Amino acid sequence: MFETRAGTATAVLPRRWLAALAAGAAAAATLPRPALAQGAPLRVGLMLPFSGTFAALGENIAAAIELHLAERGGRMGGRPLQLIRLDDESNPANAVQNANRLVGRDRAEVLIGTVHSGVVMALVQISRERGIPLIIPNAGNVAATRELCAPSIFRSSFSNWQPAYGMGLALGRQGVKRAAWVTWDYAAGNEAGEGFRQGLAGGGGEVVRELKLPFPETNFQPLLAQIPGLNVEAVGSFFAGGGAVQFVREYAAAGLKERIPLCGSGFLTEGVLGPQGAAAEGIRTALHYGDGLDSPKNAAFREAFKARTTREADVYAVQGYDAAQMLAAGLETVRGDLGAEAAFVRAIREARIDSPRGAFTLSPSHNPVQNIYLREARGGQNRVVGIAAEALADPGTGCRMPA
Repeated sequence: MFETRAGTATAVLPRRWLAALAAGAAAAATLPRPALAQGAPLRVGLMLPFSGTFAALGENIAAAIELHLAERGGRMGGRPLQLIRLDDESNPANAVQNANRLVGRDRAEVLIGTVHSGVVMALVQISRERGIPLIIPNAGNVAATRELCAPSIFRSSFSNWQPAYGMGLALGRQGVKRAAWVTWDYAAGNEAGEGFRQGLAGGGGEVVRELKLPFPETNFQPLLAQIPGLNVEAVGSFFAGGGAVQFVREYAAAGLKERIPLCGSGFLTEGVLGPQGAAAEGIRTALHYGDGLDSPKNAAFREAFKARTTREADVYAVQGYDAAQMLAAGLETVRGDLGAEAAFVRAIREARIDSPRGAFTLSPSHNPVQNIYLREARGGQNRVVGIAAEALADPGTGCRMPA
């Protein structure tokens, strides 16, 4: 399918990933390529978590893809789509095997996935090696649209850098000169930290101290004990899930919340405001979507999603819906013929996606150029209170996209 140039980029990845991905690439290279039958169903592999901790995220992404497909009468570019679900369980250990199964046994011609940054690396590798179109509807690891970028790889979500950059920029513009950064010491936290530092610097401030603990430890007390002596005006952070719940609660319990405002990438409070309770009230975060975003497109999407699923839409549903919109932009242009590789890529790259989050385009490295919204936790919702960074593009550092 889509040609890539070997050796145009080198990723710094954990050794266990490199070994597994190399083995997966060798296996994928021997797999048969699906033959084009114009008008025949297009096989789209959905590699997402449908069980385990992140099952709700995978289900919302898939449901939103199905919603957009239904809105188009079940066809894109004149071809019906066959959606093939594969539960990746957000387990990196099985990622290569699962990706190979979709491409080999199930003969998927397009891949959409996934949530977990470790798992998505298997999809990235197969897409780079075989040129199979891949749209990433969540995983924010920056490598996919930086040093591992390729014509066949697109993202409908975010890079870890983007929301944190927006948060740092908003703080700096509010006059914050000194801030600390607290996170787990792993890829997502460090990539977000890079964004926060650069954003704060862009607004005239600086990160004077970084406090980290190994992932996924939750012994936050030694870090919290250091904060009062740092002479900072704000604390930025990247935590998610249960770790975010515990950190926010303990930050408030330590008496820090009223003295030094806590803020962060949107996942600090996304989906966890209920268990965080009063401790989260007033916390500001930045993300490319938020509650109460006022637009006709968002209102219509949320109504349609709830009617179809009985659930409220969230950022994951939005990213799934937009993955489907991006695929449609390419397929409509080439009339369902994935053999028209250059035209397919160009159509997605140049598309203006009318998203519930607000319209966005793609950067040269195929990452969304999108508004990052400033949100405040109020009454169990992350209410949009402004725009932290308008039309923000990930820098795409290290991406050398083949012409």
